[in-house]
Amino acid sequence: MKNPIVSFLVAALFLAACSSVEKTTEEPEPSTQLSYPDSERIQFSDNYHGTEVADPYRWLEQLQSDAVRGWVREQNELSLPYLQNLNERDQIKNRLTQLWNYERIETPFRKGDRYFHFRNDGLQNQPVLYVSQQPDGVARPLLNPNEWGQDGTVSLARIQVSPNARYVAYAVSDAGSDWTEFRVRDVNTGQDLDDIIRGTKFTNVSWLPSENGFYYSRYPETAAGEPDDSQPVAIYFHRLGTSQSNDRRVYDVSQYGTWNPYPTVSSDGRFLIATVTDGFSTNAIHYLDLTDTDARWRHLISDWDARYQLIDTDANLLFFHTTNDAPTGRVIAVDINRPHPSDWQEIIAPREETLLEVNYVGGKFFAHYLQDAQSQVRIYNAYGRYEQELRLPGIGSISGFTGDKNHLETFFSFVSFTEPGIVYHYDIANHELNEHYRTEIPASLTGYETRQVFFKSADGTRIPMFIVHRDDIDLDGSNPTLLYGYGGFNISLTPDFSVSQLAWLEQGGILAIPNVRGGGEYGDEWHQGGIRLNKQNAFDDFIAAASYLIDQQYTSSEHLAIQGVSNGGLLVAAAMTQRPDLFAAALPAVGLFDMLRYHTTDANARSWSSDFGSSRNEEEFRALQAYSPLHNLEPGTCYPATLISTGHQDDRVAPWHSYKFAAALQHAQGCENPVLLRVETRAGHGAGTPTWMRIERIADQWAFLREHLNLKPLQNETD
Repeated sequence: MKNPIVSFLVAALFLAACSSVEKTTEEPEPSTQLSYPDSERIQFSDNYHGTEVADPYRWLEQLQSDAVRGWVREQNELSLPYLQNLNERDQIKNRLTQLWNYERIETPFRKGDRYFHFRNDGLQNQPVLYVSQQPDGVARPLLNPNEWGQDGTVSLARIQVSPNARYVAYAVSDAGSDWTEFRVRDVNTGQDLDDIIRGTKFTNVSWLPSENGFYYSRYPETAAGEPDDSQPVAIYFHRLGTSQSNDRRVYDVSQYGTWNPYPTVSSDGRFLIATVTDGFSTNAIHYLDLTDTDARWRHLISDWDARYQLIDTDANLLFFHTTNDAPTGRVIAVDINRPHPSDWQEIIAPREETLLEVNYVGGKFFAHYLQDAQSQVRIYNAYGRYEQELRLPGIGSISGFTGDKNHLETFFSFVSFTEPGIVYHYDIANHELNEHYRTEIPASLTGYETRQVFFKSADGTRIPMFIVHRDDIDLDGSNPTLLYGYGGFNISLTPDFSVSQLAWLEQGGILAIPNVRGGGEYGDEWHQGGIRLNKQNAFDDFIAAASYLIDQQYTSSEHLAIQGVSNGGLLVAAAMTQRPDLFAAALPAVGLFDMLRYHTTDANARSWSSDFGSSRNEEEFRALQAYSPLHNLEPGTCYPATLISTGHQDDRVAPWHSYKFAAALQHAQGCENPVLLRVETRAGHGAGTPTWMRIERIADQWAFLREHLNLKPLQNETD
């Protein structure tokens, strides 16, 4: 799942489990041609509000036990040879390798008088950070994660360049873990300082203007000295050249149980601003005056009524992008000396379009809007007066617009389903837009069609969907179609370029991406319409999208596959358990499948209750139980051919979700459609996955779909 600062919170939960453990004699009836590993079904139950719920695979939650490790090994010994021996897998892998081998340059950004960008020369496992003195000048590598490990699984999780670009603080992740270790590199020399920061997961780093130290958030330590991510974080200050053990704890709100503060230093260095999170729907803003040695922390915004994302500061004014009194978003200015909401100034009023992001660069607000999940960019002056809308090449998505308030230039990128990336440079003073870099790939991108359609969900709500395919297909119901979705955490699915999806399109496949409720495409109301007690709406939207594709003769159930990752894995699993007849194949990855126990792993997982609700609450328990994929499998039902993917090192969505669901689905399957579990032992939730591992995984997935969607053999032109 995605993690902005405003997304990290702890919602304290407790489950009372009434349990007795013993082996049962019940054994699954063989229902497929595959011989699945033995998955013990034990007698174990939890009592939720007077309802006993069996959990026969509870033992699979013990991830470090020999029994679970052995079970995972046996599952891989079944799935990996099966996948590797599929007829067209090698051909697909070769084509993916060819397509992936192109130079990719991410949106440059300026800090101080230096320019930074990430670059991948093609098949490098991890992108490399480069620095230069001019936007078109010779760049030198500054951070190269490809030198940090032999298998490419040590990655760069995030960076923060100091205000004058003297240093860069960077977080290192091993094997896709959310746990990171911060180090500091001198930009001039390219050498690391001795400073090391541990015990962090999602924190940003915020430098002082003097560049002699920074603020960050970390977890407390256990008695054994290990970081404890079952507890909230606190803000600490680290002074360069000192040991982390000497870091000063600056702000701790753990007395509130579920509050997590994350730091931002104002650009003038006057204020330390804490974004305090407690879920994904609302947050608070607290601040400390750093110029007053006797100052105490103050609550600036504390009603927990909306989302408030800090844009920038100007003396006593703090600018926020907020959903307060604006479901689609607006920009406000809050005077620290007059913080009451009645004194707030509205800088940019809400519009019908959704305000996705706002950046303040060179005295201008760059407002990124979504209109039916397509990007628009409107520019406003410092007082909120509209100046112009940037012309974009077509249906697509933009990102970037970073920089400081005194910079008179910025960069942004445009992508679409068939446009791998154009980087633009915008001259703010002269209102000039110029192409800075255009990505070229080793394939033709002509002959494809992108359209946006609208269909009605079960309750009559109008849902948009992007459909991409070759322009020579016939709408005769026989096209292999991949339906991809997410639907949660206010995340918007917008047009994007994907090598793996291009490989699917080259094979004559159709790609369909509906914007189901729970996402952020139409603002806060759209998000609220697909979460908690309304979560079923997201599944209904996804199922309605499938029905639309079939009714309009794009495809048929025999040629329709579904795919989703993380919260999207839940979406896929819920859809296939509720309508197993509608799909031929399913690819749920790193998903949540046990919705009664998802919160038990750590504080971050507990924070998801703002989207899912909690089994601690009786009404929400009933809703969760009604759709939880693990609890809604019916033995003897014919489920789609299913390839479940996860990483054994995933410490965001625990892999036991996938383990338990795979065991239960293998037990319940009532026909010969295979149920396979594919486990990467050196991967996590997805971030930082090396290129070679991505290619192997996608080759397995596409070969699996071709096998079970009854497709014609691949033609040589896609070799």
